[in-house]
Amino acid sequence: MFSKILIANRGEIACRVAATAKRLGISTVAVYSDADRQAKHVAVCDEAVYLGGSAPKDSYLKGDAIIAIAKETGAQAIHPGYGFLSENADFAQACHDAGLVFIGPSAAAIRAMGGKSESKRLMEAAGVPLIPGYHGDNQDGAFLQAQADNIGYPVLIKASAGGGGKGMRVVEKSADFTALLESCQREAITSFGNDQVLIEKYALKPRHIEIQVFGDTQGNYVHLFERDCSVQRRHQKVLEEAPAPGVDISMREEMGAAAIEAARAVDYVGAGTVEFIVEQRGEAMNFYFMEMNTRLQVEHPVTEAITGVDLVEWQLLVAAGQPLPKTQDQLVINGHAIEARICAENPDNDFLPATGTLFTYQKPEHSTFIITNDGTDVRVDDGVSEGDVISPFYDSMIAKLIVHAPTRAQALAKLDRALAQTRIVGLPNNVAFLRYIINTDSFSHANLDTALIERERDDLFDQQPLELSTLITTAITQKLATESLAQNIDPFSQPTGFRAYSDYTRQFSFVYHDQPYIAHISEWHNATSSDNSNAKGTDKLSSFDLIIEQDATQSDDTDNANNQTATSVVTEQPASLSGPLYKGHVSYGSQDAHNHTLWLDGTRISAQSWVHDETVHIFTDAGRDQIDLIDIMAHVGEDNAAVGSLKSPMPGQVIAFKVAVGDTVKKGDPLAVIEAMKIEHTITAPTDGVVAELLFAAGDSVADGDELLLIDRDSDS
Repeated sequence: MFSKILIANRGEIACRVAATAKRLGISTVAVYSDADRQAKHVAVCDEAVYLGGSAPKDSYLKGDAIIAIAKETGAQAIHPGYGFLSENADFAQACHDAGLVFIGPSAAAIRAMGGKSESKRLMEAAGVPLIPGYHGDNQDGAFLQAQADNIGYPVLIKASAGGGGKGMRVVEKSADFTALLESCQREAITSFGNDQVLIEKYALKPRHIEIQVFGDTQGNYVHLFERDCSVQRRHQKVLEEAPAPGVDISMREEMGAAAIEAARAVDYVGAGTVEFIVEQRGEAMNFYFMEMNTRLQVEHPVTEAITGVDLVEWQLLVAAGQPLPKTQDQLVINGHAIEARICAENPDNDFLPATGTLFTYQKPEHSTFIITNDGTDVRVDDGVSEGDVISPFYDSMIAKLIVHAPTRAQALAKLDRALAQTRIVGLPNNVAFLRYIINTDSFSHANLDTALIERERDDLFDQQPLELSTLITTAITQKLATESLAQNIDPFSQPTGFRAYSDYTRQFSFVYHDQPYIAHISEWHNATSSDNSNAKGTDKLSSFDLIIEQDATQSDDTDNANNQTATSVVTEQPASLSGPLYKGHVSYGSQDAHNHTLWLDGTRISAQSWVHDETVHIFTDAGRDQIDLIDIMAHVGEDNAAVGSLKSPMPGQVIAFKVAVGDTVKKGDPLAVIEAMKIEHTITAPTDGVVAELLFAAGDSVADGDELLLIDRDSDS
């Protein structure tokens, strides 16, 4: 066995590999970029060596530098993790030539399976089922379109060297083929340095089911059963589970045998995943080879959970020349596991990746990198800590939350609870969205296919999980608790509403979903539990009368996408539009500035809250949401943001402008294409008007919030 390895990666997978290495007594060497100087993977490894600039090409893709560091530090082997150089055949060969062990398959196997076209030809020869398509070398656009026309729409254009959901486009009709082909090729060049594509029939109601395989240097092969990865957005996985619902023993054995034949065809050594598209026609399911990933997968923990096998340990053992620890008949499925990928992104804005600081990052109670099969696991794999920055240079994934239970229903309940206990403040994220998915009828009843998110969109997007009264009450409670902690015991300095000769009233201004609201509290006083029959068992509560109204003094123009809600200003007594939206009595108690117990309309609510800038982020078991509590005095004299400017929603690079100065545009028209995190994003017009000025050019880098262009809304055209 190795005494020291270098981990040529970052983030959660680097931490994951380091955890197993530490358990086995193997020393680890981390490498890091400028952006990762303070990263978690640097801290958990025994040594850390600076690699280069923040961009992957300047650091984690510098194979020669990584090999040199491995030799300088005395590492005997290199674990590539996933992504970056993990499926780079030249890097695998360079490791071998330098006398280092590449913890993965041979360069020849990577080359054979790395090109999707070549791998499909190999699989056809090995008798593995293939979906209809064109996998040849002719990349002429007109020829490819003719192939697509012959296959029949819809078709899938896929980068031959692709992976991770990048370089893929679904084409519904022939007229759209050329534009989508060009977009796919641009993304493929950026992500993989190769714009070759293949064309495949797009299966109807497809499921994505994959088989984990392992081979050793003695010619032994096993499969560790299947994973269902059908729930996807932008062709990238969101939820994965094992075993796959609806797959019976016969189908499992057939798919497992086909996967082993795929591995055997290229003399595969190490961990690999054979991915299949499963077409569902009524009760029948037919599977077709899609591709083989010649590395450890992001979703490998669900396989570990149901088998009790540490796949990273197996990788190390096999790379050291040892045989597979188990035979096929020794591997059994125990229970059910589900993994949720927690990402920095905005699901309500086409899953736009987000960057920023994790001001709050609280995880559910969990075990850390413990591989067991006792049915009690809640596991979190991550590479970040509270206070870390999610940068634009790497993948948007924050963490993986994995649960394991005896049955799928129990695993779903455990996952829902664990997601409800996850607290992230500082940047958009998909935690609430994940809860929505697992509670849909489709997912809960295992009606799975890659279109699940689109099919259930009415229950997934633009949700209001918490009542306005709950949001405003919690925000006020947070404000009062914070003020109370900052005051001394002098009654005249306490924010308790003490008045010698008059009743106490106080007013708060809020903005929620671009709508302004005002809240009045009065009769604020401390109360014991006897003051509220529903508050039995609570030692001491405070209470107030609450009135919530919509603010009639503010503009109701919510069409301007650049109107910043945080700058709403109230300079006079607001007026209600149509009477109170809510009127009631509230009792509350706060452990501290973040943890609150509320009694609202006779219902006890446990809430947590954090304030970032003027936004109050609120969490309850029922869901999470946010509302802006406006500091009026901080905005006196401010005006609303400039109307008619289009701002970049993320840092990235301008790929193209779709308009020129003088063009007339309608709200929703595509204006620009920005590339961020290796994915192209189309930015649309926030309003009708005429393009007045382009402020950047194709190829320019832009920061989050940079104005890209100006639109004249006042033009008569």
